[in-house]
Amino acid sequence: MAQSSKLVMVFKNRIGKNVSISIDDPKDDLTEEEIKTAMELIIAKNVFKKNNYTFVEAVGAKVVNTTTDEYDLVL
Repeated sequence: MAQSSKLVMVFKNRIGKNVSISIDDPKDDLTEEEIKTAMELIIAKNVFKKNNYTFVEAVGAKVVNTTTDEYDLVL
């Protein structure tokens, strides 16, 4: 059984569309304040663009934890 997690940050771009950025394996003790600060910095520095539209607002964030069960099937 493999476990993984990712931080998903959602931004609104200049034309009003939501855009998500995922970061694999965020640290376990990540705080809401750290996430907000990072998202504000991404917006302020224009770090990312999607289809040439900059991010203008932080919409939300979540940490997604996934458990994967793999089966070695002999066929």
